[in-house]
Amino acid sequence: MTVLNTDSGPRSNPVALVTGGGLRVGRAIALALARSGYDLLVSYNSSPAGAGEVAAAARQMQRRAHTVRADLSREHDVAELARTAADRYGRLDLLVNSAASFAAADLLAVTAREWDAVMAVNLRAPFLLVRETAAVLRASRGSVVNIVDLSALHPWTSHPHHSVAKAGLLHLTRVMARRLAPEVRVNAVAPGYVLPPEHHNEAEIERTRRRIPMGRVGAPKDVAAAVRFLARADYVTGQVVVVDGGLGLG
Repeated sequence: MTVLNTDSGPRSNPVALVTGGGLRVGRAIALALARSGYDLLVSYNSSPAGAGEVAAAARQMQRRAHTVRADLSREHDVAELARTAADRYGRLDLLVNSAASFAAADLLAVTAREWDAVMAVNLRAPFLLVRETAAVLRASRGSVVNIVDLSALHPWTSHPHHSVAKAGLLHLTRVMARRLAPEVRVNAVAPGYVLPPEHHNEAEIERTRRRIPMGRVGAPKDVAAAVRFLARADYVTGQVVVVDGGLGLG
């Protein structure tokens, strides 16, 4: 595990740890939190440039910001990431479990190794990270936001192991909320069609847009707004906020 960007700054700000904070939705969440006054710890696995850009942008807002390389499929890296949050800042107010793999496969073709790899990142890592940060989150009466998606609510046969892992993470959110209350709140956000997959062409995007009651494809800022709401909603725990423009209504 590598720690970068050890800069100084104001020390009275709340602190957020965002996994996968250098790319796509995780990036938008991290930047929105920095704009809201949070100092950042941004973890990444294979996107150092993106994480570094987020940290640089946060520092321009007069926030402290560090980036940490961590392979979330490795228990040791998860434990080290949790220790870094405590050692660098001495506190943790918000943990956002955003990092995930998005593997597609036919259910009957998924190997045991492929199944375990997806579960390790999408389900086991959030569990381990909450377990390892529980003490500092309790000390700050902080909160956790787990990023799931519509596959946690609807079976995606094209992404079976991903779908099962996200459904597990949603239920784990509720278990954590019961176990860690009242000191720590735990909630989830389920984005819909936000940042279309790179392999979707304009025709596919337009077909999906027509199915969305709100009439537009979602944006990362929509997810970030839900995370910010949950971070300050002191009487909300064990819930999922679906950010899909109504797509899941069918």
